[in-house]
Amino acid sequence: MVRGVTIVVIAGAVVLGAVVLLTAWPLINVVETGTTPEYPDIQPRSYREEVSQVFDAALHAVDRMPRWSLVVYQPESGEIKAEARSLVLRFVDDVVIRVRPLGVSTVVSVRSASRVGRGDFGQNARNIRAFFQELDRQVERAMRHA
Repeated sequence: MVRGVTIVVIAGAVVLGAVVLLTAWPLINVVETGTTPEYPDIQPRSYREEVSQVFDAALHAVDRMPRWSLVVYQPESGEIKAEARSLVLRFVDDVVIRVRPLGVSTVVSVRSASRVGRGDFGQNARNIRAFFQELDRQVERAMRHA
């Protein structure tokens, strides 16, 4: 009797945990700066530095990201493509970084998209936030050495 109750309690906890996990993040698998209403804080980033300096800093940032691989970069179009692998199941997300001039600023926009699944448990948003943190460090580092 006690064993049966224990199994029911454990099963209920597992189901409840799954429901909490599934509702903790929006059911999307693509996040793009400035266009994903589920993540209003994820916006394009502006820098006062030259486009070429920010592009180089973005390349260095991709190189410093754990589990990220550079796929291709095109300085003439300001585009960088990378793959980001998740830590546990090694799922691959495709990341596209665009570095563009806008007036006297340089604007960086990012799109991160999961290759599989309907929901990403917030991974694409984490990819973009982590990239911007590293990009900020690389831009600051480059300006100190300029």
